[in-house]
Amino acid sequence: MDVKKSLREVAPFAGVMMVESLDVGLTTLSKAAMSRGMSHYVFVFYSNAIATLILFPASFLLFPLSNRPPLTFSLLCRFFLLGLVGITLMQTCGSTGINFSSPTLGSAMINLVPAFTFILAVIFRVEKVDLRSSGNQLRILGSLVSISGALTVTLYKGPSIGTTPSSSHSSQIPTSSNSNALTGSNWILGGLFLSAASLSLSIWNTLQAATLKRYPTEMIIVSFSSLFGSVQCALIALIFERNPTAWTLKPDLELLSIFYSAVIGSVVTPCVMTWCIHEKGPVFVAMFKPLGIGIAALMGAMFLGDTLHLGSIVGAIIIVVGFYGAMWGQLKEERRIKEEKDGVESLAVPIEKSPLLQNYI
Repeated sequence: MDVKKSLREVAPFAGVMMVESLDVGLTTLSKAAMSRGMSHYVFVFYSNAIATLILFPASFLLFPLSNRPPLTFSLLCRFFLLGLVGITLMQTCGSTGINFSSPTLGSAMINLVPAFTFILAVIFRVEKVDLRSSGNQLRILGSLVSISGALTVTLYKGPSIGTTPSSSHSSQIPTSSNSNALTGSNWILGGLFLSAASLSLSIWNTLQAATLKRYPTEMIIVSFSSLFGSVQCALIALIFERNPTAWTLKPDLELLSIFYSAVIGSVVTPCVMTWCIHEKGPVFVAMFKPLGIGIAALMGAMFLGDTLHLGSIVGAIIIVVGFYGAMWGQLKEERRIKEEKDGVESLAVPIEKSPLLQNYI
């Protein structure tokens, strides 16, 4: 029983770490496909449409009507908002930002999620924060340190380290343009789109936590969100993508990236993230985002020929320090709440069992 409990405690940590690694692989692969001319609007629509075809049959097989809570109109509206915020806005802004910049900047800007999520969770009373608590102070300080590390990676490059794109290994994914040949305006524009994606993801985290309290069936929530998101993405793609040939998929890197995005990005990631939010809360999930930047820098250097700069290493160290500080604060706060709860229960037990106190009452 203790082993099972220990595994349940470790599972959310392992799940979020796995998702971060898979997500960075997704951004790297999609960047390579978009560099070869694939439309990011069509990419988002196709990946979510395929994901919906996978999720809906699986969810109704695993959770038939007799084994799940009834659906109401208000719940469907919540699922629609989850699809709008967590799929349509987040993925469209994210893919547009990656298209203008790089996976490394994408992983850096996603570190705004902890701050956004923490603020939203406090505003909507998903998280109760006592500023006098040392645990909450560490969580706030750790979030700020992580954000400063992300800004360091974005604004300070410094001298290059290791190989350059011209001398890069032949195993890199071929692209039609150099991933490092980015203008300053595109880099800033990409950062703005990625910031909007981070805000959307933060809103999704908070709204998802509130929805789970009303409808604690993760797979059904993800399925309906994916369905609504696919319809919304189709409308956006029809409006902004006027080239008919963009809808034709080539059986190469484009098709591979779409299937990877559908299975990993739209099926595995939302299901694991939703379960982790259910187990630990939205702030816990958001705190793992800083780890993605180191993975993105490594994958970018290996597969896209991105040059690793000193600023990336310095920023990654700052992010890791802030990350562990925030996680330490999270654990301290959970321990404090548990001790207070145990203290109240221990005070209540003697009153019920003591004959003298019962006679007095």
